[in-house]
Amino acid sequence: MRRFYGLTLKPTLFGSASVISNWGWDRYQRTCHDRTFDETDDAQRALKRLETMKQWRGYRAPRDVSDAGTVGV
Repeated sequence: MRRFYGLTLKPTLFGSASVISNWGWDRYQRTCHDRTFDETDDAQRALKRLETMKQWRGYRAPRDVSDAGTVGV
């Protein structure tokens, strides 16, 4: 069984941006969390910070290009 962690940057209807994280184990219920930022630059910095932290903890990018938004082990 593999764990996964996905990060996505999405625009909102009001011109701000959200960083959406979801994580869990294969074939089990996922957990999702989102943070909304007034500025897109702030959201991009937060996304990069989360990505760096997860890679430091052992997550790595998937080999399959279809899962490009997911950092997994």
